[in-house]
Amino acid sequence: MNYKAILFGSIGTLIETSELQRNAFNQAFSENGLDWNWSPAQYQDLLKKSGGRQRIEDFAAHQGIEVDASKLHEEKTKIFDGLMASGDVLLRPGVANFIDQALENGIKLAFVTSTSKDNVDAVFQALKNQLHRSNFNFIGNDKMVSNTKPSPDIYLKALSELNLKAEDCVAIEDTEVSMQSALAASIKCIGFPGAFAKDNDFSSAILVTDILSFNDLP
Repeated sequence: MNYKAILFGSIGTLIETSELQRNAFNQAFSENGLDWNWSPAQYQDLLKKSGGRQRIEDFAAHQGIEVDASKLHEEKTKIFDGLMASGDVLLRPGVANFIDQALENGIKLAFVTSTSKDNVDAVFQALKNQLHRSNFNFIGNDKMVSNTKPSPDIYLKALSELNLKAEDCVAIEDTEVSMQSALAASIKCIGFPGAFAKDNDFSSAILVTDILSFNDLP
């Protein structure tokens, strides 16, 4: 193991947010007069495509109606950020020790997400007593790239900013579709499935685990 950087991908690699996200979507739909109510099973299926705005657009098209997906997604983000601020949010199993050991070994950390900056800020605010923004040498958001995941753009941006090659790094992702973003950038990936991604195909990952452990790094 000679990694120079560990690249945490989606928000879900740090905290389990799937149910909060689903509730935020449903509340945004209700407040905008839509009778949509995504069940856990529906949302699990929708997560096979990355990007909340795209999920709304695809679902609306399937329903045969037109909606302002950008507006709905912005409202969903505000609701999600509020839920994050009001709840007790904990790092996923093993993440805290994993980060500590990486830093002790002089390995850089990056948060290679292509979600909104508001969502990123909400994560760090919710985890302010558990995780420090200053520990990350790169923190991504959707405004940094033209194409969000599964495009490799945000990973390529991270490599450029860190001045590292793909072989110097290992990524951690919580869904198959987000993992494809790392793989498309030629970065090895660890599968760390979220609650709604247990049935995803992580066969291309170098390791699949429910608990992050620095000592298990291939």
